[in-house]
Amino acid sequence: MLSINPDNPQPRLIEKIANMLRQGAVICYPTDTVYGIGCDIYNQKAVKKIFQIKKRPKHKPFSFMCSSLKNASIYCSIPNMAYRLMKKSLPGPYTFILPALKIVPKIMITKQKTVGIRVPGNTICRALVDALGNPILNTSAIFQPDESPLTEAYEIEERTGNLIDVIIDGGPVFPDPSSIISMTGDYPEVLREGKGDTSFF
Repeated sequence: MLSINPDNPQPRLIEKIANMLRQGAVICYPTDTVYGIGCDIYNQKAVKKIFQIKKRPKHKPFSFMCSSLKNASIYCSIPNMAYRLMKKSLPGPYTFILPALKIVPKIMITKQKTVGIRVPGNTICRALVDALGNPILNTSAIFQPDESPLTEAYEIEERTGNLIDVIIDGGPVFPDPSSIISMTGDYPEVLREGKGDTSFF
């Protein structure tokens, strides 16, 4: 477990974790909604390990974290209408469903050729993506359908045992899922009401 300052993440520790991600590490990290589990989206072995940890079918890909809206535009097609709305709301507790670009690994893309992207209001997350140089897979640190999300890093360490390579302690995260907005049609469609305000979509 590594403690990282949630307001001013220590560059040395961020770079250390980014190097571990490059080598295939699966990490647990704080977001603005829940503690998440992730890896480098380009490390297929690590991605497959998270599918196994979460007991998730391959046809249900995970979303991923980007560091900014500009960074997200490298990986998905963002129409003008969507860009304006996303600019208002990011960084923040939203997952946006958008058409994937070819740069995204197939294992991260739905049958509809879409991806779920997040630009979280959490400094540690964005610093990790910047240091790594590409997105980090994002899924909640919840392992059973009826399980309550854990708020503290030490609870996750007790729960996961050896499944996770690195757990980042970024302080308590009080769970509240992201709002999910589909931007694949002519108008935004709210698929899940969560922490993010959806009144202007």
